This record gives sequence, structure tokens and C-alpha cells, in this order.
Amino acid sequence: MWKDLKRSHGLAYCLFNRDIKARYRNSFLGYLWIFLPPIATTTVFVFLNEQKVIKAEGLPIPYPAYAMLGTMLWQNFADAVQAPLSMATHNRSILIRVQFPREALVLSGIYQSLFNFLVRLVLFFPILLVFNIQIGAGLAWFPLGILALILLGTTLGILLTPVGLLFKDIETGTTLFLGFWMLLTPVVYAPMKDGLGAAISRWNPVTPLLQTSRDWLIGNIPSTLGLFCLICALNMIVLFVGWILYR
Repeated sequence: MWKDLKRSHGLAYCLFNRDIKARYRNSFLGYLWIFLPPIATTTVFVFLNEQKVIKAEGLPIPYPAYAMLGTMLWQNFADAVQAPLSMATHNRSILIRVQFPREALVLSGIYQSLFNFLVRLVLFFPILLVFNIQIGAGLAWFPLGILALILLGTTLGILLTPVGLLFKDIETGTTLFLGFWMLLTPVVYAPMKDGLGAAISRWNPVTPLLQTSRDWLIGNIPSTLGLFCLICALNMIVLFVGWILYR
């Protein structure tokens, strides 16, 4: 498996390059579509917060910056969840007719998630400057947080792929479920202290990864670093098992 992973890098890059060009070739807005989902989501929640429909209190930075950074981090995770099944579905004919390392499809999906993050990175630093957010030494660890979110999403995507190739409902249902899951994650609000919401947030595997990544970016000391390391370790084990099943 590891030999195939190393050998599939070239094919993965070709698939990634083909899909990126095909996705935006006949699009009027082009690469702006990478920015629009987090911008649109943030705009809605900032409006709801200003109208007192939702209450965001105890935040370390201004709410618009908090919501925008959280939404962009979540979008990287969501992209990674959908990538393996999307790649396998779009390349179904190749899977049937040609013998090649299946790892290339997963790697191509990871490359797409990383590409989307690098493009969205254009928005990160203007946000920090506009809201006068101090960048600390934790910035050096921030890429590790992004990688952890992408790998967790990839793991879930790999586990969904075999069933998703049999039933189209999985791909549609995943998009619907991710929207619901986002509301159960402190993406646009501070983690709850007590009650059912706090319990759900505590057992949510995305919460420590997202919170730690955001803390590193804005210069705060992460309060969920222990859970971050635990989730990463467990994820690597599940990813290994899922990859074997995917093959």
C-alpha cells in the first residue's frame, strides 16, 4: 500500500490538475467560487448576530473575524469529506477499465482540499489586519491544524466511499448532513459551557481541531490541545483501516 501511495503521486497530480481546470473552465466567476461559500455563510451569521437573533459572547476577537475564520476552517474539513467519494464517482469508468493505484484518487482529493485552503489563505491575513488581531508564535503550528482537519475529513470520506458508489443518496445526504453538523460545531459561536449543546460539542471530533487551529492563528494558547493530539492519533489509526477497506 505504501509503495502504491508513493507511486501514485504523479497520477494524483494529473487528476487534480485536470479536475481544477475542468471545474472553473466555463465559469464566469472562476476561482471566486472558492471564496463565496465561507463569505456567504459568514455574512448571514454576522447579520443574525447584529439583529440579536443569535448571541455570540465571550469571543477572543471581534465576531465577524471569529465567524469568518471558523467558517473557512470548516469549509476545508467539508471539502475533504466530500473529495474521496466525488473523485471515485467521477472516475468510475477509469476504475472499471484501468488497473492503477487507487491511492491516486484519494491523494488527488487531498491536493484539491489543500489547493482550496491556499486560495482561501488570501482572506486570512486581511482579516487579521482589518480587525487588528495579533499573530503569535502559534502561527507556525497553524498548518498542522489545517492538515489535521483535512485528514479527518479524508478519513470520513474514505469510509463513505464504498457505500456511496452503490447508493447515490450518500453523496446528497453527506452535503445535507455537513450543514447540520456545522451547526453542532463551534464554528460561528463560542463553545457552550453546559447543557446538551456543551455535551455535543465535547464529543464532536471536529471541535478540538477547529478550536486549536483558530487559537494558533489568532495567537491564543489552545485550551483543547490534548484533545487535538488524541483525535489526530485516533484518526491516523482509522485512516489506515479505512484505506485498506477502500482498496
